[in-house]
Amino acid sequence: MIPRLLTLPDDESFFLFGPRGVGKTTLLKHLPWFSQTLYINLLKPGDEMRFIRNPGDLESMVRALPPEKRHIIIDEIQKVPRLLDVVHDLIETSDKKFILTGSSARKLKHGGANLLAGRAFVYHLNPFNYFELTQPVELIECLRFGMLPKIFEYDSDEKKQLYLEAYTNTYLKEEIWAEQFIRELDPFRRFLEVAAQTNGKIVNFSNLARDVGTSDKNIQKYFSILEDTLLGFFLEAFQHSFRKRLSKTPKFYFFDTGIVRALSAQLSLPLLPSTSQFGDVFEHFIILQAMQLANYFHRDYRFSYLKTKDDAEIDLVVERPGLPLLFIEIKSSENVQSEHLTTLKRLANDFGTCEVICISRDIYAKQLEGVRVYPWAEGLNHYFGKKR
Repeated sequence: MIPRLLTLPDDESFFLFGPRGVGKTTLLKHLPWFSQTLYINLLKPGDEMRFIRNPGDLESMVRALPPEKRHIIIDEIQKVPRLLDVVHDLIETSDKKFILTGSSARKLKHGGANLLAGRAFVYHLNPFNYFELTQPVELIECLRFGMLPKIFEYDSDEKKQLYLEAYTNTYLKEEIWAEQFIRELDPFRRFLEVAAQTNGKIVNFSNLARDVGTSDKNIQKYFSILEDTLLGFFLEAFQHSFRKRLSKTPKFYFFDTGIVRALSAQLSLPLLPSTSQFGDVFEHFIILQAMQLANYFHRDYRFSYLKTKDDAEIDLVVERPGLPLLFIEIKSSENVQSEHLTTLKRLANDFGTCEVICISRDIYAKQLEGVRVYPWAEGLNHYFGKKR
């Protein structure tokens, strides 16, 4: 197994959330104490039905465990939310530690599930981060097919494409439908395609509703489903009382570049540098990598983007407790020049003390009129890696 950056405790109960296919179960099965664990997989219909009918069976099983079995793993806890009441009681009355995984928070959030009131820590696992890869991988491959762990098991573009198509067809569509999150599947299918085509763009609910052929309310519900199933997130607009000309509308990003390309039927098409499409995918990739690293090592960082009403924009704004505001421009160019950074410098000046950088495909770091330009991997590691 490729080692993950996320460190999990062995002496606490915790939730481990993440989209389907990011390696939650694999990570847990490689923990040193897994052999001394009671493992329950609610994706198995038999186990799911057993605990739906009688959640109290869990207490009987745990009470019968020998002392050396200190951990209980329940995979996909959202399948049987009522089990959380039993888990809560067992945390209070036994010395066992519970690890609860989930690929959807929707049933837990909207069903009034017992979230253990702080008695369990919360962690999130993402697709592979570039710094987790043990073998060199070309950037273009990461952009084209994304970073889901299964992708790195395939030795051909055709197999990678088939996997991503299967993922989007079976999970993003049929499984969400099976969970009864929506009543009509066809508008949601169309929404996924349109949302992928506007990935990383400012969300206009009315325009999306018109393109999909549904209501604004349904579009908002669909986005909520993607958030709750951990398949995407809103990047909010930076808010600051100093400037009233700032846009307040969020952008939406899917959790993986390969998934976006599959949903928008782009997998079979080349991804060519110096094109707008390449720039969009590179920006998406850098934002995902930065936020993933911060999730593992700097959980108090807050991310947003900045855009004025006259369309001047900064790709990422990072609020870091105890450190200056960080403005990041993302350029897919291999040779960033000072004139490429005019907007970044102008907007940064309006905010006084802040740190201003550019992350690009340049081979070497350089300084351009007060802006530090980093090769993308070096910049990500410097600002969001564990050592900082």
